[in-house]
Amino acid sequence: MAFTAQDVKDLREATGVGMMDCKKALAEADGDMEKAVAYLRERGLAAAQKKAGRVTAEGMAYADVFGETGVIVEVNAETDFVAKNELFTGFVKGVAEAVAQNAPSDVDALLACAYPGSDKTIAEQQQEMILVIGENISVRRFATYTDGLSIPYVHAGGKIGVLVNIEAKGVADMESVTILGKDIAMQIAAMRPLYLDTSSVDPAELEKEKEIQMNKAIEENKAKDMDEDKARQIAENMVKGRINKYYEEICLLNQPYVKENKLTVGKHVQQVAKELGGEINIKAFTRFEKGEGIEKKQDDFAAEVASMVGG
Repeated sequence: MAFTAQDVKDLREATGVGMMDCKKALAEADGDMEKAVAYLRERGLAAAQKKAGRVTAEGMAYADVFGETGVIVEVNAETDFVAKNELFTGFVKGVAEAVAQNAPSDVDALLACAYPGSDKTIAEQQQEMILVIGENISVRRFATYTDGLSIPYVHAGGKIGVLVNIEAKGVADMESVTILGKDIAMQIAAMRPLYLDTSSVDPAELEKEKEIQMNKAIEENKAKDMDEDKARQIAENMVKGRINKYYEEICLLNQPYVKENKLTVGKHVQQVAKELGGEINIKAFTRFEKGEGIEKKQDDFAAEVASMVGG
């Protein structure tokens, strides 16, 4: 599989590794981006790649609570300017309210729901927004929590939306639980955890990470003139420590708490629960970053001019 200069650029942006190393990795991986990332990581050149791709689309992520239902939505548009438009932000909030009112199973079902305070469906209201604002607009995704306490957080005017779901038992001071939830939501926005805890990590992803770390550790040990058996034996112990470090990066409850990094988030939650005389559990969270993983067409102006001149 061949690769292009754009592939090299994308790999460089995804890993932070130099251009020549990226080119070599793609050649070794026969153009396969995922294998190229693994190749770079095994050689200690690239840090762990997050699930989220480059943020290239615009629009807004929004979270709110309607009655007992916590809702988070993402609605996309073509430019970042539209996210500041009151008509657009009003539409996004209306979509979130419709999710709470109708509990749709997916986006298609949501588009068929009534838009709040209107005789139009979400799809019809979306079409009207496109005509009025003059940009393509699309409802992309949503998530809801109907049990426990849901805490919404919207960062930077809708660049990131977070919804945290908490279960609190035997706690009278729910205001303090809400403050805790807001702090946790800000942690999620800033630190991008992929999972709640170690038990929720995708087994296939974990095995892949172990394989990468094992190959990397063996290469390091061989560089110290160890024979194959000894290099592998020592590598096994090295990998255990590195997987714990990996958990600290991707699991919310294992991350160092940003306000007191001597504690993990999990320990901080336990500490607050003890102070409040009850039990508090973070049950789930959803983090949406606008345009996450969407590739937006990038016009190469210089190339366009060159092609016009050439023509």
